[in-house]
Amino acid sequence: MSAGPLPRSAAPAGGRLHRLEDAVLALLLATLILLASLQIGLRSLLGTGLPWIDPTLRVLVLWLGMLGAVAASRDGRHISIDVLSRLLPARGRSAVAAGTALFTAVVCAIVAWHGGRFVASEFEYASAAFSGIPAWTLEAIIPFAFGAIALRYGRLALQEAHRALRPPAEDGGSPPGTDRR
Repeated sequence: MSAGPLPRSAAPAGGRLHRLEDAVLALLLATLILLASLQIGLRSLLGTGLPWIDPTLRVLVLWLGMLGAVAASRDGRHISIDVLSRLLPARGRSAVAAGTALFTAVVCAIVAWHGGRFVASEFEYASAAFSGIPAWTLEAIIPFAFGAIALRYGRLALQEAHRALRPPAEDGGSPPGTDRR
C-alpha cells in the first residue's frame, strides 16, 4: 500500500535537512562515478589500478544505497504494493497506510537495533576494512539509516492513524477535490 508523499508540514523548516541529504547523495554518486572511471581508465590504459579504489567503491555503494533509502522514506517513495487503495474509502486507505507504515517502522527499528549490535561488535574486535580503516566506521551507516527510516515511518504511521480516526466531515464526506490521493 502506498502511503503517498508526506505532507509539507512533515518537512523541516526550509527543507535544509532534505537539501543536505540530496547534496550528500550527489557528492557520493559523483565520487563513485569519478573513482570508477579512474579505475577503468587506469586498467585500460596502464594495465593497473589503484588498490584502494575497489573497496572504496563497495563502501560508496553501501552508503548510496542506505542514504538513498533514507531519502526515499522522507517522501514515502519506497517500493510498495498498492492494491487496496483503489477499493477502500479515504479513511480505510489511511488505516491501511497507518498499519503498513507502523509495520515498516517496527521492522526498520529491529534492523537498526541489530545493525547497531553488529557495528558494536566490529568496534569491539577492532576489525579493519581496508587500508587500516576501522570497519565499524564504514558500517555505521546501517543502523543510522534504518533508524532514520524507522523514525520517518513511525511519524507517517501516526499521521495516517490521525487521518483514519478523525471524525468525518459534517456533511458525510469531504468536499470534492479534497481527497488527498
